[in-house]
Amino acid sequence: MKKTILLATVLLTTFLQTKAQTLATEYKSTSSGNPISGIVFCADPTALEYDGRLYVYGTNDHQQYIKNGKTGSNGYGNIKSLVVFSTDDMVNWTFHGTIDVGKVCTWAGQSWAPSAVWREKENSNGTKTNEFYIYFANGGGSVGVMRSTKSPLGPFSSPLSQAMIRHGMAGIDPCNWLFDPGVVIDSTGTGWIAFGGGNPQSSGSKLWPGNSRIAKLKSSMTALDGAAVNMPAPYLFEASELNIIGGRFVYTYNTSWGDRPNWNTYEKRNDQPAPSACSMCYMVTDTPLEPDSWEYRGEYVPNEGSFSSLGADYGNNHTHLHKFNGEYYLFYHGNVLEKTMKSKGAMDSGASGYRSLCVNKLTVVEETQKLNKVSMNKNGVSAIKNMNPYTLQQAETMATSGGVSYEDFKNVKSASSVSSLGNDASKDLYIKMAAGAWTQVRKVNFGTNGANTFTLRARGTGKLEIRLDSKSKAAAAIVEFSSTSFQDFTIDVDPTTFKGVKNVFFVVTESTNVQFDSWQFTENTPNGIVTLEPEVKMTEKKFFDLSGRHLSKGSKHRGLVIEQYTDENGERKVRKRF
Repeated sequence: MKKTILLATVLLTTFLQTKAQTLATEYKSTSSGNPISGIVFCADPTALEYDGRLYVYGTNDHQQYIKNGKTGSNGYGNIKSLVVFSTDDMVNWTFHGTIDVGKVCTWAGQSWAPSAVWREKENSNGTKTNEFYIYFANGGGSVGVMRSTKSPLGPFSSPLSQAMIRHGMAGIDPCNWLFDPGVVIDSTGTGWIAFGGGNPQSSGSKLWPGNSRIAKLKSSMTALDGAAVNMPAPYLFEASELNIIGGRFVYTYNTSWGDRPNWNTYEKRNDQPAPSACSMCYMVTDTPLEPDSWEYRGEYVPNEGSFSSLGADYGNNHTHLHKFNGEYYLFYHGNVLEKTMKSKGAMDSGASGYRSLCVNKLTVVEETQKLNKVSMNKNGVSAIKNMNPYTLQQAETMATSGGVSYEDFKNVKSASSVSSLGNDASKDLYIKMAAGAWTQVRKVNFGTNGANTFTLRARGTGKLEIRLDSKSKAAAAIVEFSSTSFQDFTIDVDPTTFKGVKNVFFVVTESTNVQFDSWQFTENTPNGIVTLEPEVKMTEKKFFDLSGRHLSKGSKHRGLVIEQYTDENGERKVRKRF
């Protein structure tokens, strides 16, 4: 039952004095952009853009962190899932859960360092299908692939019964580590993959380790089209990636930790200094399968340890370069969350190597493929758009938070948290909040009319305060609620307070098993005229409750439902609706 609670006494904060509340500690600052998550350890980023959103995937370091009992070093051996986030504004990130690679690819022992791409495939009957591919490292011994024909969130399946790249295949050996794939699709629709790494071969040297490979992909995107080729990448160690910029192939990689002998013997160094230890370098070509065609361009990302604001040694380097909304962004990982948690006593001092995803802008000269050096910092990037509070927003969309954990409606047992999520990426997530827990969303645009109601979808018994611009401010509005099932709770809010662009904090001050699913404001309409968005033409509309039970036509159900439909372009979509 939808409940409307009129709380006139809580609308004007000048008449409201709340009891002092100890708020959960922040491990990502409310003024910082990095890391993108203040509670999830993840690394080795990749990304794809789809339908106006940027989906970012990473190695699930959090899985190893929990397996280790939140102590010890990250050995990566128990990581068998990938983390998924998305954004459309670059500051508020939606956590979509994890992709259980071990379940999809039963032959795989690990899943590290993904690379994600998608394409629109034209079928023989004239129809078109969207295909999403994620390539991953099965430890250091092979490279696997998963595919979805539904969405960037899956569900994913394994198109092969074994790894796509293995020792013994043409052009592969000798290569120490078959891992860290980097995939790109060129303007002709052809896929390409780079991979490899490790210490120098017995026949190699520190300057020329001999472990970098590139290959063309068949039209299936799940097999190599011919033999792999060894690329001449000086001091290569790991973290291969491919981009196409200005019509040319750009290959980036991470260099080794050792010294830099014989640099002056490298004829194509182009007066570049030898790269520093564990830095990111790049090379450019028009013809990727011709080793001599690659032009070395130098270092563009130093090791994270060079940033005094972030501290000393930051471990390994792995980046993803992506153009989104006309700007280039560099995704990378560092130990900033780990170090902050240790400094605040929230993490065992013996824990180490648990990485977090970060992002900063990168200046690229497309005509010449020049990558300027990146300024990596905790500030991160600015919002590229404001958030619309008048559309349904998921609770798991946030800039940062304190004291929250993620749970899933259907695929995870009750009381499971993000630390043990192993399900397919899902839209059925919510967040669990004890007293003092809070979330922040940034750049929320209430417009000139302001908002006049707020709807919270939650269960449990508690009190949620909405605070504007600071989590320590007095409440601008309060919702009190109690329900054993997920229900909608609506209050009136003051449009003169909820006006303009605000940073919004949702703070739970009282909680008995509070679980927060979604929220939405409605816009104040002084003239009484409500502007409706045009209805999307759709067919095959079906409704399900949050347990996945199909709701037949005419059945009575109030609250949030899951709607499945096929739009006018024949694309199947899913969304939550009240």
